[in-house]
Formats: sequence, structure tokens, C-alpha cells
Amino acid sequence: MATTVPLHPSHPVRPVRPSSVTLSVALWLGAILAGVAETFVHLSTPDAPTGPAVMVRFGVYLVLGALVLTLRTGSNAVRWTVAVVIGGVGMLSLVVEPIGYLAAGGSVGAFLATAGWADLAVAGLRSLHVLEVLVALALLFHPSSTAFFRPRTHNARYRTRR
Repeated sequence: MATTVPLHPSHPVRPVRPSSVTLSVALWLGAILAGVAETFVHLSTPDAPTGPAVMVRFGVYLVLGALVLTLRTGSNAVRWTVAVVIGGVGMLSLVVEPIGYLAAGGSVGAFLATAGWADLAVAGLRSLHVLEVLVALALLFHPSSTAFFRPRTHNARYRTRR
């Protein structure tokens, strides 16, 4: 059931944020947290990243988190930035290593037979990360999300609330 809410004529029309956008934001943030957790797992390994590398990684996570939270404003430019940067470039960075391993003749069975706890934790976190990105990306382009990110007019007097 839709209701209309009068707006002041000088305010832009602000549609109510659909649950698909809210869930997408939550999943994007979950994916970023999976990346943070993976960094902590890597810190416990003999070939742990250096302090500056960890600082850069956490800086990137903070910027991406802020960008994801900005999705709630309904900016279509932010939606496309998140889709390309996290959904495209970020996804590629997650899968290039496992694909390279398999392309070089490795197998899932061989990996599991020789993997330590850290390798298994990273594989689990990466799997979760990939799943969250795929679902968040799909939700970001759901029809209700697309309507939310559609450019708005500033002269409308009413908005629809669902």
C-alpha cells in the first residue's frame, strides 16, 4: 500500500529507501568486514603483511565503507562507482589468485589436503566475501533499487511511501 507524503516545494523528492538497497548496503559492509577478517588471519601467518601494507589496506577499507554508506543517499553515481570498484575490480582481486592456482594445475583436493588453519580460514572468508559481493550487486540493480537511484525532480510536491 502506497501513501503520499507532502514535501515542501523547495525540497527535492526523496523516495523511501527500499529494503533491497538497505540489504545491499549491509552485504557490501559484510564483504568489507570479511576482507578485514582475512587481513587479521594473514597477520597470524609467517609471511604476514608489513605494517604499512596493513595500514594501506585498512585505509582502503575505510574509504570503501564510507562509499558504501553513501549509497543510502540514492546517488546513481555512487551506485555505479560501488558496482565498478567493489563489484568489478574488488571481485577480480578476490578470484585471480584461486583461478591462477587452478589454472597452474592445482586442485581443490590438493589444496584441502595441504591447507593449514589459516589457509582454510582465508578460503572460507573469501568464499563469504564473493557471495556477499554477488548478492549485494544483484540487489543494487533490483528494480526497486533502480527506482530509488533514478534521478529525481525538484518540483514535485508529493512522494510515495511504501
